[in-house]
Amino acid sequence: MPAWLVAIFEILKFTIPALIMFWAVRSLFKEFLQGQQQLRLMEIKQQQGSTTLPLRLQAYERLSLFCERISIPNLVMRLRTEGMQAGALRVALMMAVQQEYEHNLTQQVYVSEQLWEIIKLSRTDTVNVVTTVAEGVDPKADASELITALFKFIEEREGSPLLTAQVAIKKEAGLLFG
Repeated sequence: MPAWLVAIFEILKFTIPALIMFWAVRSLFKEFLQGQQQLRLMEIKQQQGSTTLPLRLQAYERLSLFCERISIPNLVMRLRTEGMQAGALRVALMMAVQQEYEHNLTQQVYVSEQLWEIIKLSRTDTVNVVTTVAEGVDPKADASELITALFKFIEEREGSPLLTAQVAIKKEAGLLFG
């Protein structure tokens, strides 16, 4: 066999195993780096979750409280004063709903867009109920007439957007835990 062919076989005898070893080490190293990257991403997500979870839970609590505070019976209990006229109570109810909404406006950052839409609809519905019922009551009448009309309207009504909002809040908050 010629010397040059023997030299090529000798070179291949060392080169081929070296290339196989290089490819195997490269593949293992690539898998290791991908695993490390995934592990790091999981750590980052876990850190973010531990930071945002309390904020999201607080948002759900605040929005639940918002729904309670803008319910008409609770508004009436807080805002009615002796000798108040229906027109003044209507204005007070509308202002209280708006103030509560503005106070909780930033909570939309921590909840889903769908939940925030439900919250907005419940606020709009409360305002519409007060406006609609108040139109049928003389503004100079005693506030008790407006209160009676509001409670009658609520009693005769099927379903409640505020109740729907509270159920949606509980459902979305429950998704955080599995």
